[in-house]
Amino acid sequence: MTKAELIDAVAGSKSVPEGLSKKAVQAVIDETFEEIKKSLKKEDRFSFPGFGTFAKKKRAARKGRNPQTGAPIQIKAQTTVGFKPAQSLKDFVGKR
Repeated sequence: MTKAELIDAVAGSKSVPEGLSKKAVQAVIDETFEEIKKSLKKEDRFSFPGFGTFAKKKRAARKGRNPQTGAPIQIKAQTTVGFKPAQSLKDFVGKR
């Protein structure tokens, strides 16, 4: 699903008030993701019950190889984001 498809789906949802423009729905979605990013930066995690938890993860420095030359390189330590789905999301996705 693309961002545009998400906006269309939310705007067309029965739970969204009639007359709410797609531009307004887009603004709400954009702000939601901005707040998630801020929460991850400030608190290291963001949890949404029934959906899952986003959390910062630290990756240690490691050795790798340049795929073009095969020469060994040092990959720096970095911080990334991981996602752990809630059991209810796993159950929903796993249903056939």
